[in-house]
Amino acid sequence: MPSSLLLEVPALADFNKAWAELTDWLSLLDRVIKSQIVTVGDLDDINDMIIKQKAALQELEQRHPQLEELITAAQNLKNKTSNQEARTIITDSIEKIQSQWDEVQGHLQSRRQQLHEMLKESTQWLEAKQEAEQVLERAKVKLESWKEISYTVEALKKQNTELKLFSKELRQWQIHVDVANDMALKLLRDYSTDDTRKVELMTDNINTSWATINKRVSEREAELETALRLLQQFYLDLEKFLAWLTEAETTANVLQDATHKERILEDTKEVRQLMKQWQDLQTEIEAHTDIFHNLDENGQKILRSLEGSDDAALLQRRLDNMNFRWSELRKKSLNIRSHLEASSDQWKRLHLSLQELLAWLQLKDVELKQQAPIGGDLPTVQKQNDTHRAFKRELKTKEPVIMSALETVRVFLAEQPLEGLEKLYQEPRELSPEERAQNVTKLLQRQADEVKTEWDKLNLHSADWQKKIDEALERLQELQEAMDELDLKLRQAEVTKGSWQPVGDLLIDSLQDYLEKVKVYRAEIAPIKENVNHVNELAHQFTSSDIQLSPYNLNCLEDLNTRWKLLQVAIDERIRQLHEAHRDFGPASQHFLSTSVQGPWERAVSPNKVPYYINHETQTTCWDHPKMTELYQSLADLNNVRFSAYRTAMKLRRLQKALCLDLLSLSAACDALDQHNLKQNDQSMDILQIINCLTTIYDRLEQEHNNLVNVPLCVDMCLNWLLNVYDTGRTGRIRVLSFKTGVVSLCKAHLEDKYRYLFKQVASSTGFCDQRRLGLLLHDSIQIPRQLGEVASFGGSNIEPSVRSCFQFANNKPEIEAALFLDWMRLEPQSMVWLPVLHRVAAAETAKHQAKCNICKECPIIGFRYRSLKHFNYDICQSCFFSGRVAKGHKMHYPMVEYCTPTTSGEDVRDFAKVLKNKFRTKRYFAKHPRMVASSKANKPASSPQLSHDDTHSRIEHYASRLAEMENSNGSYLNDSISPNESIDDEHLLIQHYCQSLNQESPLSQPRSPAQILISLESEERGELERILADLEEENRNLQAEYDRLKQQHDNKGLSPLPSPPEMMPISPQSPRDAELIAEAKLLRQHKGRLEARMQILEDHNKQLESQLHRLRQLLEQPQADSKVNGTTLSSPTSLQRSDSSQPMLLRVVGSQTSETMGEDDLLSPPQDTSTGLEEVMEQLNNSFPSTRGHNVGSLFHMADDLGRAMETLVTVMTDDKALE
Repeated sequence: MPSSLLLEVPALADFNKAWAELTDWLSLLDRVIKSQIVTVGDLDDINDMIIKQKAALQELEQRHPQLEELITAAQNLKNKTSNQEARTIITDSIEKIQSQWDEVQGHLQSRRQQLHEMLKESTQWLEAKQEAEQVLERAKVKLESWKEISYTVEALKKQNTELKLFSKELRQWQIHVDVANDMALKLLRDYSTDDTRKVELMTDNINTSWATINKRVSEREAELETALRLLQQFYLDLEKFLAWLTEAETTANVLQDATHKERILEDTKEVRQLMKQWQDLQTEIEAHTDIFHNLDENGQKILRSLEGSDDAALLQRRLDNMNFRWSELRKKSLNIRSHLEASSDQWKRLHLSLQELLAWLQLKDVELKQQAPIGGDLPTVQKQNDTHRAFKRELKTKEPVIMSALETVRVFLAEQPLEGLEKLYQEPRELSPEERAQNVTKLLQRQADEVKTEWDKLNLHSADWQKKIDEALERLQELQEAMDELDLKLRQAEVTKGSWQPVGDLLIDSLQDYLEKVKVYRAEIAPIKENVNHVNELAHQFTSSDIQLSPYNLNCLEDLNTRWKLLQVAIDERIRQLHEAHRDFGPASQHFLSTSVQGPWERAVSPNKVPYYINHETQTTCWDHPKMTELYQSLADLNNVRFSAYRTAMKLRRLQKALCLDLLSLSAACDALDQHNLKQNDQSMDILQIINCLTTIYDRLEQEHNNLVNVPLCVDMCLNWLLNVYDTGRTGRIRVLSFKTGVVSLCKAHLEDKYRYLFKQVASSTGFCDQRRLGLLLHDSIQIPRQLGEVASFGGSNIEPSVRSCFQFANNKPEIEAALFLDWMRLEPQSMVWLPVLHRVAAAETAKHQAKCNICKECPIIGFRYRSLKHFNYDICQSCFFSGRVAKGHKMHYPMVEYCTPTTSGEDVRDFAKVLKNKFRTKRYFAKHPRMVASSKANKPASSPQLSHDDTHSRIEHYASRLAEMENSNGSYLNDSISPNESIDDEHLLIQHYCQSLNQESPLSQPRSPAQILISLESEERGELERILADLEEENRNLQAEYDRLKQQHDNKGLSPLPSPPEMMPISPQSPRDAELIAEAKLLRQHKGRLEARMQILEDHNKQLESQLHRLRQLLEQPQADSKVNGTTLSSPTSLQRSDSSQPMLLRVVGSQTSETMGEDDLLSPPQDTSTGLEEVMEQLNNSFPSTRGHNVGSLFHMADDLGRAMETLVTVMTDDKALE
C-alpha cells in the first residue's frame, strides 16, 4: 500500500495490521489443515484428528467477531474517507479476507465431514477385516488338521468328501474376503491423500493368506486325484507286470534249458541264435525296470496306508513275490549270458567282465565324489538329493550284475584244482596251457576281490553321502524357515517405519504421543532380535560342519542383519529427533512462547534459559516483554492516587488482570502445583519448570475462558513478572515458595483462604510456624510491592518489625498457629496491608452506586463510594477522593465511610446515626484529633481517608506521623536541621522512619507495633468519649439547676405558673418586672421558633428512617431474609464477605471507629432503655448499633425500635432544655 495513502488515511495502518494478522492466521490454519494426514483404518488416529478439527472450527468461530469487527472497521473507514483508491483497497481487502475465511471454513467442514465418513468406513472395514481374519483362521485350522493321504479307497473317498465340503465352505467364506477387499479398495480410492499403507498391508496379508489356502486346497485336490488314480491303476499295473513276469520267466527257463543242452555250445550258429534271444529277453527286462521300481514304491505307499490290515499282509506277500521273481529273472538272464559266453574262451570273457565292472565301479566312485561338497542352499541340496537318489537306483540296478559276475567267478574258481596251482609256482619253467590257465584263474580271483571291495566301498560312500545330504537338507530347511520368518517380521516392521511422517511435519502437540508410539514400537519389535540371533546361530553351525553356505544365502543373511541394524538405527534416530523436537518445540520448551511477541520484536533465550527480547528496528535488547513494558508505563497513570495502599492495590489489580490471574482459582493453582510435585518450598525452580507449571495453569484457564486467555502471551508475561519480582539478577532460578507466593497472592480466592494457604507453606508438619519461617513468607510477599516501587509505604524491605509484631500479638510465643496468624493478618499489618486493599479494589470494580458525586457529578458512581459522615447526602467518587478534590463546604478531615458494594437500608440507617453523632462533635474534639485535619502545607499530600480500622494502612500513616513528630521533638531520630514539615510531609518517609523506630530499642511506654498503636488509640478515644459525656452531664446539671432556680423565683413572686412555650401569648407591659418577663417571653418565643424548625427537620428525618425501616421489614420478611439482604450476607461493619465464586467481596467498610463517640467496648454492650437525659440519649443512639458478628431478624427490629425511641427522646429533651433556657 502506498505510503502516501497511509499518510492521508492514518487509520488504514491499524486496519492493515489487523487484516494482515487475521490473514496470516487463516493461512497458517489452512496449511495446518492440509498437513494433517491420518492413518486410514486407525480409529484412534481418526478420532484424534476429528477432535483437532472440532477445536479448529471452534477457534474459527471464536475469531468470527474479529472478522466482523474488521468488516465494520472497513465500512467505517470507507464512510470516513473520500479517497477512491483507499476505498478500492479496503473493498478488495475485505472481499479477499471474506473469501479466504469462507475457503478455510469450507476446508475445515469438508475435512471434518470426510473424517467422519472415513471413521465410519474404516470401522466397517475393520469389522469386515476381522470377519475375514476369523475365516482365515478357521481355514488354517482346517488345513493343519489334514492327515497324510491314505492309499485306500475308503480313506481317499472320505478325504475327497471332506475336501469338497471344505471347498464349498471356502466359496462361502470368499464373500467375507471380497467384502473386506471391496471396502479396502474404496478406502484406498477415496482417501488416497492420507496414509493408506496400513490398509494396503493388511489387505495384502489377507489376500496372500487366502491365496495360499486356495493353493493348498488345489494341491490337496490334485494329490487326492493322483492317489486315487494311482490306487486304481496300481493293481492293474501289478497284474499286468506279473503277467509279463510270468512270460519272461517262461522265456528265461526255455532259453536256460537250451543253453544247457549237450554240445550246444559247440554249434556257433546255435549259440549266436541263443545269444540273440537272450538279448531280446534282456531288453525287455531293462524296459520293465522302471515299471518294477514304480510298482515297488507305490506298493510301499499303499502298504503304509494299509498297515495292520489283512489287505496289507496280502499286498506285502504279492510285493515280496514280485521282488523275488524279478530278482530270479535277472539272475537267470545273467547265468544264461555267462553260459553262452563260456563257449569261447570263458576265462578271457570273465576277465573282461570283471575289468568292465571295476572300470564302472571306479567311474561311479569318481561320480560320487564329484557330487561333493554339500550345497549351500536348499535348492542345490534338493537337486543333489535327487541326483543321488538316481545314483542309488543305478547302483541297485547294477547290483545283480555284479553279484552274478562274482558268483560266476566263484564257481569257476571252485572247479579249479588248487593242488595243480601250487605246483605251478614251485620252480620256473616254460608254462604249459594248463599253467597259464591257472595263472589266469588267480588273476580272476584278484579281480573279483577288487570288484567286491570297490562295490562295498561304493555302497558305504553312497550311504554316508546320503546321510550328509539328509542332515544338510534338514538344517537348510530350518534355516530357510527361520530366514523367511525373520524376513516377514522385518518387512512388517519396515512398513510401519515407512509410514512415519517426517518429524518436521508433525504437530507440536502430538510430539509426545509420537514419541510414546515409537517407544512402544521399539518394544514390540524387540523379539525380532531373538529371531536374528537364531538365524545367525543356525548359519554358524554350517561353518562348524564344513558346509559352506551359498552366496545367495550369505547375501540373504547379510541383508537380514543389515536391515535389522538399520531398523534399530532408524528407531534410535527417530527417538532422538522426536526428543530434540520435543525439547526444542514441545510443551517443555520455550518455542511455543515465540508467538507471544510480534514484529519487530523477537523472543530469544539466554544460556541459562532466561528469555530476553530483541527489537530489530532499534537493534536493542531488554529483559522485559514488550507488553510488560507497556503495562509498566500504563501503571504510571496511577501515581496521582494520593494514598499509597490504594495506589499499590490498583497497580496490582491492573497487573493481575493483564496476567489473567484474576481468572485463576486457588484450587486450580493448587492442582497445578501438585501436578508438578512442587512440595519442597526450599528448593529452587529453573525456567523450564516455571514455564511448565505456568503452561499447565494457563492451559486450564484457556479451557474455561477460551476467548480471554492467550496461553503463550500469559505464560511469557507471568514468567517476566515473576523474574522481575524474585530474580532481578536473571539467574534463571527462583524458590518454590516465591513462585507460590507470587501466584497465590494474585489469584482469585478469598482473602483468608490465601492467608491459610501461605501459612501452610511455611508451617511445620505440626502446623506451627517460627519467626524464621514467617520471615521467609513476609520477605517473599513484600517483594511484590517492592517491584512496583512502593515498598517504603509498607515498612520497607525490612520485615523484622512485622515478624516481631506478629509474635508480640501472640504473647511472644516461640511458635504461632494458623488461627493466631489469621487474627494478626485481620489487623492488616503494615507490610501486608496492600493485599486486603487489593481485594477491596477488585470487589469495587463492578460496583454501581445509585448516588451522584458532589464534586464531578458522576452518576451513578462506579467503584468506591465515599459517603460523608459530617454532612447529609454528600458522596464522593473514587477518582475525586483519590485525587484529593473537595467540594465547597466539605473538608478532607471530615470523616468518611467507604463502600465497595451498593449500600443496604441498614447501612443507610447506621450512617445517618453517625452523621447525627458527628453533628454534636465539638471543635475541641477535632482539635485533639489532628489526623482529621488537613495540613495547610501545599506540598503535603492529603491525609489518609478516615475509614474503619479495616484500612489500617491509612491509620498507620497518621500514627507514624505522630510518632515521628514526637521523636523529632525529642531529637532522637531526625536531625534538628531538617524541619518537621520537610521530613514528614512525604508519607513514604514517614513509614520509613516509623520502621526505623521499630528496629531500634524504645522505652516500653512507647508503642512498638501497629497493634499496640491501635490499642492505645482505642484507650485514648474511650477516655475522650468519657470526658465528652462528663461535660455533657455537667452542662445538663447546670441547665437543670438554672431551670429550677428560675421556676422557684417565679413561684416566690406569686405569679401564675409559667405556661409552656407553645401556650405563651404576648401581654401588655404593666411594670418593669413584667416588662422583663415580656422581653424574656419574646426571646423564648424566638428560640421556640428555632427549636420548632429544628424539630421539623428531625421529624422529616425520622419519617425517612421509618420509611427505610418499613422497606427493611419487607425485605426481612422474605423467605431467605434471615440470612441475606439484597443478595448480600449481613455482617459487621468491619467484616469481609465471601462471594459464591470465592472472589473476596468487602461488603461494607464503614467510618472509622475513632471518629465515633464511643469505643468498641461500649459498642459491644447491650442496648439499654433511654431516659430524659441528653447523655442517656447519646448512649442510646450509640447502643442502637451494636457491633455484632451475626445479625438476625429480631436484632434488626430491636435496633430499629431503639433508634425510633432514641430519636423521640432526643427531640423531647432538646425541646424541653431549650424551653427552659
